Parts: sequence; C-alpha cells; structure tokens
Amino acid sequence: MFLRKYQRTKDGKRHTYFALVESQRTERGLRQRVVAQLGELAEDQQRRGQRTADSHTRHEEGEELPLFLDADATPQSPDPDIVRIRLGKVGWTNARAFGDAWLGGQLWRKLNLDTIMARHIKTGRETVSPATMVAIDVITRLCIGQGGETSEFGLAERGYRRTALEDLLGVPDDQVTKDRLYRTLDALLEAKEPIEQDLKERLGELFSLQFDLLLCDLTSCVFEGLMERSELAKRGHSRNHRPDCKQVVLALVVTLDGFPVYHEVFAGNMNDAVAFPKTLETMESRVGNPEQSEIIAALGRSLPERVCADRDISRAEFPGEPPPSAAGPTE
Repeated sequence: MFLRKYQRTKDGKRHTYFALVESQRTERGLRQRVVAQLGELAEDQQRRGQRTADSHTRHEEGEELPLFLDADATPQSPDPDIVRIRLGKVGWTNARAFGDAWLGGQLWRKLNLDTIMARHIKTGRETVSPATMVAIDVITRLCIGQGGETSEFGLAERGYRRTALEDLLGVPDDQVTKDRLYRTLDALLEAKEPIEQDLKERLGELFSLQFDLLLCDLTSCVFEGLMERSELAKRGHSRNHRPDCKQVVLALVVTLDGFPVYHEVFAGNMNDAVAFPKTLETMESRVGNPEQSEIIAALGRSLPERVCADRDISRAEFPGEPPPSAAGPTE
C-alpha cells in the first residue's frame, strides 16, 4: 500500500488530498484500488502519520520509503531555525584553518606589527600592501607549521589557501604569488634595523623586558645547490658537518626570556672571531647604555685570546668543555 496525492485548485487556493491505495495483481495485470480516502491532511497530521509508520517499521530490515513522497519539502518543525537534512548527502570541501589564523592576526595587531611594518616598509603602486604581505607570510607559517609549504613557493601554491586568511585579511588567493612574496622579503630586509628597534621597544613595554643580560649564539645554515647568485653563500667551517655545501652564518641575540632582539646574516666563510665582534658593536649601539649590559655567547673556545682582550671579553668554563690543549685549531 501507499499514499496517493491529489491536488485540486478551488477559488485560487490549492488543496492537497490523500488516499490509501493498494496494488493488486489480476489476470489483466497490475491494478490499483482505493482502500480509503484520507482527505486533506495538515502538516502536523502528516508528521504524526510518518512517526506512526516509523515506529511500526523500525525493527524491519531494509529502507522504508516515506509515506509522503514530498516529505523533504515539508518542515518537521514549525520552528524555522530547525531544518531536515540527509546526512548521507552532506559533505565539505576546501577546509581551512580559522582559529589559529584568527589568533595569529590578533597577536600581530597586539604587537603593533601591522603599524611597524606599514611605517618602515616602502609602499609603491602594489595592489596588496607590503605590510599585509608580511603578515600573510608570517601568520601562514605559524598556522601550517613545518614542511615544504612554509617556503615562499609553497605558501603561494598551497599554504595560503589552507588558512582562512583570505576571509580575515580580504586578500584573494590569486594575489598571493611567489614573486610578490620574494619582493616583500627584499623590502623587509631593507627595513630590518628600524623594525627590530621598534619591535624591541614594543616587546619591552608589553612584557617589561630587561636588556641588561642578553644571550648570543652563532650558527650556520647550509644550502643544497650551487647558490651562484648569492653573495653570502660561501664555504666555511660547517657546524652542520656539511663542508661540501655552501652556507651562511647566522647570529641571534635574545633576552633571558627568549625574546629576539637582533639577528644578522654573515657570509658563510666568516669565522666567529670576526662575526661576534660585529654583533657586539651593533648591540652596543642598540641597548642604550652598553656599560650596563652583558652578553653571554655560547662560542666555546672559537674566539682567539687577542679578540677577547680587545673587546674585554671574559671566558667561562662549562662542564664538558674540552681543555685548552684539546680545543683544536681556531678558525
């Protein structure tokens, strides 16, 4: 049996009637007869009838068709905020990270980085401001973590569209290109010193930082490739045990709490005896009163005695450090 729907228009109003119909096989083929006329059923009557049918057939195998074939068009609740959905037909695509992208934007503005970048990075006729591109570069790396997508090429091809920054910042995905990101890095490098100075002051205000004791370390970063167009990529003493690769030397100065104060990139063939004094000279001009500041550097015995004497640097012995006779050659 099934329900058959009849529709009739009277005085400009459409009326819907239902009849209970039974299918029978006869000598002349399949025939249908009306068992009972149900009349016009309101929406609540249809819902009650469907629930009654569901309660009687819930233990039977197989999928039962709805009594009212147009039930999908009938709301199950008078509340307009409640709708029916078919879970088997619900899907989602283009999933993007929102929470961490939103939090990254809030931190970016809380640190006044949007104002600092806009103040010091030159702006031309770009459709997307360089300050916004810096925010995209930094926040996207924060959201997607480690991996190949953190490179400028990876951000432009896949990384940016994995975040909700397109909606939060209003920059379409097709506007975030690798060339634009690379040009932004060039502009960022030109404004490196004033940006670091403003960031140091802002972090000091927010976290009451003290700059009387700073930590410094030098390390190296190697490149896989010829690096023929880089003036800084040179072969030198490799802390990564890759003397076959060109490298650059990185200097980083942070507070005791780990907040960055200064960084510098030196040529790969520059040894610590040259790089560290250059770092000291820069820091002495930035900390305000260099006589009240001290820098602890994890350089071991890589500094010659003459450099220590010229810069008034004192050595400290650490557990596990080899004695002077076993320290090996000095760069």
